[in-house]
Amino acid sequence: MLTITQALHDQIVAHARADHPDEACGVVAGPAGTGRPERFVPMLNAARSPTFYEFDSGDLLKLYREMDDRDEEPVIIYHSHTATEAYPSRTDVTYANEPGAHYVLVSTADADDAGPFQFRSYRIVDSEITEEDVEIVEAYEPA
Repeated sequence: MLTITQALHDQIVAHARADHPDEACGVVAGPAGTGRPERFVPMLNAARSPTFYEFDSGDLLKLYREMDDRDEEPVIIYHSHTATEAYPSRTDVTYANEPGAHYVLVSTADADDAGPFQFRSYRIVDSEITEEDVEIVEAYEPA
């Protein structure tokens, strides 16, 4: 299960809406080993495409160095789908190379009459997709 604060949820959704009609993408980093998403890091979609996202390699290298310096890891890797439901595409599965991460997809299309967007989370390990529940909380419980 992904547990995420309302504030982080809202930041991801706002980024997806702001970049529409192009796909938005980013990371939510957290302290290594905790599984707790804390630091919202919106990224530029280098592909600038409504059907595909790609992290800029220089920005991604900078982010991973920064996370290493801060003893963080990517807890959530997110992107949006602008015309389809929030479900990983074959391309998304191919690029899923963080087995410990939650892959969050936000759909900015009203694909199933579920409202203006969907917010769903998956684990993708060895090309196997497993949807997981999302719990939205006001704040995390003290560690």
